[in-house]
Amino acid sequence: MLTQTTTRVLEPTDLSAALEVLGREPVNNAFVTSRVHVAGLDPWRLGGEMWGWYADGRLRSLCYAGANLVPICAGPDAVRAFAERARRAGRRCSSIVGPAEPAALLWQLLEPHWGPAREIRSHQPLMVTDRLPDDVTPDPLVRRIRKDEMEVIMPACVAMFTEEVGVSPLAGDGGLLYQARVAELVGSGRSFARLDPATGKVVFKAEIGAATPEACQIQGVWVAPEYRGQGLSVSGMAAVVRYALADVAPVVSLYVNDYNTAARSAYRHVGFTEVGAFMSVLF
Repeated sequence: MLTQTTTRVLEPTDLSAALEVLGREPVNNAFVTSRVHVAGLDPWRLGGEMWGWYADGRLRSLCYAGANLVPICAGPDAVRAFAERARRAGRRCSSIVGPAEPAALLWQLLEPHWGPAREIRSHQPLMVTDRLPDDVTPDPLVRRIRKDEMEVIMPACVAMFTEEVGVSPLAGDGGLLYQARVAELVGSGRSFARLDPATGKVVFKAEIGAATPEACQIQGVWVAPEYRGQGLSVSGMAAVVRYALADVAPVVSLYVNDYNTAARSAYRHVGFTEVGAFMSVLF
């Protein structure tokens, strides 16, 4: 039996159908779902287009095409269709990010046209938790960053991003977009840190980068180099997870580079378990 398929850019009137697809995998899709809840499907507000893949007239898969290219609930046929659209449009994103299997196929199809990548992180364990272990004490000094503390948190955010991604977020536009994103997280009460009482500098920080009613995602976990090896990431993460479970969503997730054994161990100590894997292709 032949299946009629098509791919198109979704419009604001497609919102309910898009949310139905996103809701199939609330943890995997937390980042994109969070953006859609805030901005809908208008490309200007969303920061990119949402592509839809239809089979027999029904919306089956999505692909967010903004600063990141993110396949969503996408099987091989949908990924091939998204890759063809992305190839025709030319690379506009700074990374491909998503569940490892569809992201790997997407990159396989696009690499001859977009390659080479600056870096490929082919296996990034996806970890989740819905509770804190009884034997972990959250750091009482970790708190929400206030709106008047942007000058305090920004240097730590820039250091974390540069260390993690390999390029400074201040390149290009002087950091205007990145600063706006940090300000958005601070303003929404999703930026957390422990400050050194003596110097006022950030010792530990993390953000709840995406939030939906079903799940949220922690990002930007960072300990200042001079404070590493003291267990601050465990107690700090425990504090952030406690805030997240109490105020944001019933499930907390994150994904981490597989080679970062210290971070994976710290997250397991806080109660996270591995449930899948993401892949990132950085340009």
